[in-house]
Amino acid sequence: MDARRIAGRIAAARRALTAPLPMRVTNGLAMASLLLSSCDLLRLCSDRDRHLSFPLGGREFVTVVCQLGSVIYLLSLIAVPLAQSEAPPASGDGDDDSLRRWPAAPVAPSPKPDRPDDGDEEIVAAVVSGALPSHRLESQLKDCRRAARLRREALRRITGRGVEGLPFDGMDYQAILGQCCEMPVGYVQLPVGVAGPLLLDGRQYHVPMATTEGCLVASVNRGCRAIAASGGAVSVLLRDAMSRAPVIKLPSAKRAAELKMFVEAPTNFQALAADFNNLTTKLFKMFCIHRSSRFGRLQGIQCALAGRNLYMRFTCSTGDAMGMNMVSKGVENVLGYLLNNFPDMDVISISGNYCSDKKPTAVNWIEDRGKSVVCEATIKGSVVQSVLKTTVEKLVELNIVKNLAGSAVAGALGGFNAHASNIVTALFIATGQDPAQNVESSQCITMLEAVNDGNDLHISVTMPSIEVGTIGGGTCLASQSACLNLLGVKGSNHDSPGANAKLLATIVASSVLAGELSLLAALAAGQLVKSHMKYNRSSKHVAKAAS
Repeated sequence: MDARRIAGRIAAARRALTAPLPMRVTNGLAMASLLLSSCDLLRLCSDRDRHLSFPLGGREFVTVVCQLGSVIYLLSLIAVPLAQSEAPPASGDGDDDSLRRWPAAPVAPSPKPDRPDDGDEEIVAAVVSGALPSHRLESQLKDCRRAARLRREALRRITGRGVEGLPFDGMDYQAILGQCCEMPVGYVQLPVGVAGPLLLDGRQYHVPMATTEGCLVASVNRGCRAIAASGGAVSVLLRDAMSRAPVIKLPSAKRAAELKMFVEAPTNFQALAADFNNLTTKLFKMFCIHRSSRFGRLQGIQCALAGRNLYMRFTCSTGDAMGMNMVSKGVENVLGYLLNNFPDMDVISISGNYCSDKKPTAVNWIEDRGKSVVCEATIKGSVVQSVLKTTVEKLVELNIVKNLAGSAVAGALGGFNAHASNIVTALFIATGQDPAQNVESSQCITMLEAVNDGNDLHISVTMPSIEVGTIGGGTCLASQSACLNLLGVKGSNHDSPGANAKLLATIVASSVLAGELSLLAALAAGQLVKSHMKYNRSSKHVAKAAS
């Protein structure tokens, strides 16, 4: 049995004996016992009139036991970590003397193994039996990495299936606590490619994209090349307003209409805004560390009635945060104020789907949600032929027949594009956005026209509800933070709060522009299948299947 395992068992025995008391209490008792027993032994030894005889008397026996026990306990505090750090590596073949020598210099600690040591066995057993709920491990252990490791082992024992292919080391489990994910056992690896440079509004950006779809990054990269060769793209931010829409039930439709008129009356807006802004300003200061109250402010309230149910759509600016939590807290404040005037109202839900979050809806398409952006570029005819391998006429016709007429035939809602969601999702995952908000953020209409006597191509994308932020959520993770830093939009913009999130929205829209341009060109030239067969197939798996 090696020194590491012995040390683990000593530590487990010590924890079992001292489990009822905190560590600092048991350490204090051991020190007090050592000092008192040492003083008593010195006094007994200095008493010349008293002769030591065996068996020992009751007092002498207690003093010796206390002395030995406290010495062993205190030594174990030093010996266990020392044994764990200095235990020699096990030799596989036993022939190499260098493998049997203890290291002369300190060795960097290796990552903790996925499986627990002897001291964690009872915790894993408690999780497996259900005595200790898995979601309480972090609060009980005060060590997020250890909690994830023990949960992982408990999962293996419960299911009978290992997760060896799921990476564990390399994640900051403390960073995701209370912000990104509950009950973690590891993380999923996703390749990140970079398309660009993307020339937007006179500046170059290298766009990180996390995806498992081969050909996507290459396609966006080709679009970026065509845009740059033609002078770049231009973007305009039309609106910035996050929304939340609670649903309220009243005793009658008439009463619901009265509340609607009260909320929409211009004379009442200032009072409602004061309650809303009072809380959201505090939240904005907390998250953005900025003293301005120009952000996190109520912009408007739009109401819709269905019988005696009233849906109130609050819109609010949220600075560099995506802002859902900020708006929701402000809405709760206003609802409390309204209860004073309408005590018979019943708040059914803080979200009544009129917001509308993570669903393709007409209200987002028409009224906007998050950042509303339009991005355009004029592609030279020579670039269309040399880079995109097609003609202006073919691209214009394809866009009408596919993106406009074809989407109408399909009954699309905000889906008048070739593959906007492809680019939005890849960028969202890379930069720590909420991937589910790709649903409304991908609403896009792509327009193509022949300009300059039909020689050049004008292309634009209009995206009314891009929901992004550069603080909060997954933006705190190291990988996603690095991607935001690559784009120059990491964190909050202290000089101009909200500027980073707005810039990120325009980068998303211009990346969609590049992706739309390249895919339409591939379809017009009949190269789509060939490209995917080249970039989106694994030769390793094909060869394995053939054999």
